[in-house]
Amino acid sequence: MLRVGIVGASGYVGAELLRILAGHPDVVITAVTSEHNAGKPVHEVFPHLTGRFSLTLEAFDATQLSSKADLVFLALPHMTSMSAVSACLKAGLRVIDLSADFRLNNLEDYQTWYGSVHLFPKLLSEAVYGMPEINRDRIRDARLVAAPGCYPTAAILQLAPLLQQRLIHNDLIVIDAKSGISGAGRKPTLISHFSEAHDGVEAYNLGHHRHTPEIEQELCKISNRDPCDTPEPEPELKVTFTPTRVPMNRGILSTAFVRLRDPMSTEDLRAIFQEWYHNEPFVCMTSKDRLPNPHDVRGSNRCDLAVYVDQRTGWTTVLATLDNLVKGAGGQAVQSMNLMVGNLESTGLDVVGIFP
Repeated sequence: MLRVGIVGASGYVGAELLRILAGHPDVVITAVTSEHNAGKPVHEVFPHLTGRFSLTLEAFDATQLSSKADLVFLALPHMTSMSAVSACLKAGLRVIDLSADFRLNNLEDYQTWYGSVHLFPKLLSEAVYGMPEINRDRIRDARLVAAPGCYPTAAILQLAPLLQQRLIHNDLIVIDAKSGISGAGRKPTLISHFSEAHDGVEAYNLGHHRHTPEIEQELCKISNRDPCDTPEPEPELKVTFTPTRVPMNRGILSTAFVRLRDPMSTEDLRAIFQEWYHNEPFVCMTSKDRLPNPHDVRGSNRCDLAVYVDQRTGWTTVLATLDNLVKGAGGQAVQSMNLMVGNLESTGLDVVGIFP
């Protein structure tokens, strides 16, 4: 059995990790930490887990964790996770970090978008971006995995086939993504207050959302995987990204608008996506008469996709939906864990979603 610890276990992502790993046949959770809830049993913080765990939340101590666990998930806030990651690595633990602290490869990008100096720049080059669909082989051997953000997960999965095969103009990418309130985290804030969020739809951080450089970084890597056959250099890949909060608990619906280089039918484009993802256990094309809906993937590790080519306007629409706390966070992190320890990738994750 793999001994696993969860650092920052009292938030929404921590709760999802506990829920998912409670049913994992090859894992035993041996330690859970929370600075604000240290000393409380897990069932007191999460009543829905009553009877599943006898653990008590404790303060973070990397040395103590290394005596109890082989691998740890860190579900800490951005800019506070990096020190804990470094301490866990020094203690000999393998680490999956769910913050943004190790997702960006470029030190200057981190400082620009997060407004803070990165304390461990050497680890940025070691961290492996934890999206199995594009980095499966590297994740297997990683000591440090940086789990992707929820918005980037949807954006990358919906655009990867188009960019890898050079089907679209890479400087004409517009993404409008809507997310449930749980994306703001469990700590109470004005934006998550019921009377502020209910019956309202609010766009935010236009032009400077912190997931933008992460999306562009990974899409650029995909676009540049094969040598360019055109004599002229490609324009720099840029994404116009608009995130929007909607009054639902969880889920993301990401809508990408792109321009194809050459005319193509919706049926032909669907076939390309189906071929690209036909061996992926958690990425599905919806049927022709059904469009992706966050309700359909809630509680599951699935990402549903659909494409539509508008012959009248020349624009192509790609839709992606996923549960921001599962495929967009905890579930995808467990996918990476399975790869790191040699398990079947879907182990503990092949569960049916929740309806209604």
